[in-house]
Amino acid sequence: MLSALANAIKIPDLKRRLLVTGILIAVYRVGCYIPTPGIDGSALAEFFSRVAKTQGGTLFGIINMFSGGAMERLTIFALGIMPYISASIILQLLTAVIPALEKLAKEGRAGYERINQYTRYGTVLLAVVQSFFIALWLENPARFEGLRIVMHPGWGFRILTVLTLTTGTIFIMWLGEQIQERGIGNGISLVITAGIVSRIPAAFHQLFVLISPFALSRRQIQPFTLIIMAGLLVIVVFSVIMITQGQRKIPVQYARRIVGRKIYGGQSTYIPLKVDTSGVIAIIFAQSIILFPATLASFIPNPGFQRLAQSLVRGHLLYTIVYALLIIFFCYFYTAIVFNPVDLSENMKKYGGFIPGIRPGSPTAEFLDFVMTRITLAGALFIAVIAIFPDFIMAWLKVPYLVASFFGGTGILIVVGVMLDTLKQVESHLLAHHYEGFIKGGRLKSRR
Repeated sequence: MLSALANAIKIPDLKRRLLVTGILIAVYRVGCYIPTPGIDGSALAEFFSRVAKTQGGTLFGIINMFSGGAMERLTIFALGIMPYISASIILQLLTAVIPALEKLAKEGRAGYERINQYTRYGTVLLAVVQSFFIALWLENPARFEGLRIVMHPGWGFRILTVLTLTTGTIFIMWLGEQIQERGIGNGISLVITAGIVSRIPAAFHQLFVLISPFALSRRQIQPFTLIIMAGLLVIVVFSVIMITQGQRKIPVQYARRIVGRKIYGGQSTYIPLKVDTSGVIAIIFAQSIILFPATLASFIPNPGFQRLAQSLVRGHLLYTIVYALLIIFFCYFYTAIVFNPVDLSENMKKYGGFIPGIRPGSPTAEFLDFVMTRITLAGALFIAVIAIFPDFIMAWLKVPYLVASFFGGTGILIVVGVMLDTLKQVESHLLAHHYEGFIKGGRLKSRR
């Protein structure tokens, strides 16, 4: 691997792309520490620390994780890239149900650009709405246990907050597009990964305090427990890699056709059906729904609603069961949206392709749907286990959630998936210049 990294520096184009990517990510991280005008950042951070201990997190906790801690400090990048992610998911779902958008998606590059432009408009709209309600939320000290967050509340603060946070989100979106165009890897995903990875030093600090014999309190984690945690982390990362890369290859044979003096077809290929089609989207949907009552509880002081919200927070059995079921449901829901076996079978039939032993047309569509349903179950169960694994680590090893979150959940899935995708792109550049890739004895899925 070290030799592959050395070879990457030798290639001028790849070296430039890596440098541009690093600089743009550094700019993003600097922006995560520029405060929003009119905010008492220390008081807000104190409130978020109390919420993390007593309630187990709200929707603001998800935004805080994706923004790399910018939400708890309410910096100019407090909203992070979440409005863009939400807009992208909404457009993707609408494409499957609105014929005009579906037709636009099939127009190739031009259609992709139009849908991407709609996504940008949706991002701005969502950012304006979210930032306005955040401004209203910040102005009321009663929602922050008496802490005064805003120095000078009013419409001036609200308009300034909306402009600041919306502009910050648009700038992050632009950074991601620049990484995508001039750098290496998926720009938006790398921005999210940078935010998640930025929490590692704080997690290591908490872990050091728990294992240090020189701490003010007695040692809470024994060395043997630390060894168990290291082993579990290796197993989790290995399992996530295997499921992320896992495919069911459906063999496809194309009939030979003679057109004039040329012969077309006659070759064999396969359809790669991913075990985990939804990826991290199922967890994001499930988290958004299950944490919604806890978020509303901070706005609605109703005793009955407060009790319901408290039963649906991290650490409770009801939360774990509902969370796992929601993940499984959204894995199937998202797979049904993005995977259309009827269209796939019709395209195969159109170009003379068929699955050996399966008749073209409707039987092929039924077979593909049957296979996809079975392998999605395995992927959904694994994603559900990974999502609730941090809660198990917290209860078993008695560690803070910031430490336990790196043993599963949304963060580990995003980081592993993005790193694999980035390594594939770097390796493709190396192989194009006749250099050995990262793995000598084997190969990444992208290598032929």
